[in-house]
Amino acid sequence: MEKRGVIDTWIDKHRSIYTAATRHAFVVSIRDGSVDLSSFRTWLGQDYLFVRRFVPFVASVLIRACKDSGESSDMEVVLGGIASLNDEIEWFKREGSKWDVDFSTVVPQRANQEYGRFLEDLMSSEVKYPVIMTAFWAIEAVYQESLAHCLEDGNKTPVELTGACHRWGNDGFKQYCSSVKNIAERCLENASGEVLGEAEDVLVRVLELEVAFWEMSRGGQ
Repeated sequence: MEKRGVIDTWIDKHRSIYTAATRHAFVVSIRDGSVDLSSFRTWLGQDYLFVRRFVPFVASVLIRACKDSGESSDMEVVLGGIASLNDEIEWFKREGSKWDVDFSTVVPQRANQEYGRFLEDLMSSEVKYPVIMTAFWAIEAVYQESLAHCLEDGNKTPVELTGACHRWGNDGFKQYCSSVKNIAERCLENASGEVLGEAEDVLVRVLELEVAFWEMSRGGQ
């Protein structure tokens, strides 16, 4: 049985926002087959823009893992994430063609802009390594848990959306998220009260931003 750490305690404490992020109505609509495909197209365009802003953030995480972690395996885990982002961008381009979404004409909506600014703030050298790794895990884990839900028994996910669900809902990505979580937990074990407070705040902020992003995909903002 997996040992429960600080992050699990925080998830329990903030269960309502965690559930809102990982079982959002947009995700549930994919799983039950009722999704409005125009909403999916909106999500596709916005998420492509997000991923392009996520790349420099992950690159900054890699640099911090090399400098601040004291564990060489941290760098290898993050490097694996960077490698998968190259495949992810190619996947988005193929999906864009399939769904007739011209990414060059997509304008980032407010929720996307706010998320991008948040990532830029995290890239500051002032932000402590445990805080960065907590945010990194949360960003990845929300997608993993959300889209894995769309593949679980009893799903009615439309066949044309199963590729997107497999992209983040597969077991390999789950293992990767678990590796990132282990790094974050190790760092948090030795963190000061101040750093723990900052990491908890960042976790909640990621969840809020994820909820807003799903809402945006449904035309909420």
